[in-house]
Amino acid sequence: MEQKTLRNRLVIAAPLFVIGAILTQVDFGIIWRYFGFANQATAVMMLWTASAYLLRHNKLHWITTVPAMFMTSVCVTFILNNSTLGFGLPMNISTGAGVFFALAVAAYVIKISKGKGDIDLADEEQPERVTETA
Repeated sequence: MEQKTLRNRLVIAAPLFVIGAILTQVDFGIIWRYFGFANQATAVMMLWTASAYLLRHNKLHWITTVPAMFMTSVCVTFILNNSTLGFGLPMNISTGAGVFFALAVAAYVIKISKGKGDIDLADEEQPERVTETA
């Protein structure tokens, strides 16, 4: 039984070792650029998710919405301006597009998420009512 489990683990881990071996042959600067952008994009998604959650539950959402707007504009500006990873547009156009996109996403998240936290329960899910008898 233990040999079968060990074999399954090796089969699952083998592709990761192969990918790791391939990545050791690539220039680390290239990997670092993509990792840096992916890390910031992940932070943007988490901040917008937290903002939507706070909005749905009628909590103070600005604590995450403002950083989400800033990080969205930075990420969009970077990808539009960078000629290696992105589109190589001029900085003023990239910055304007980044700010516009951040404002548009903020408006969309606020519009869609505002006050959606109160969900009506179906009849089957309603708690039973206690009736008093005299």
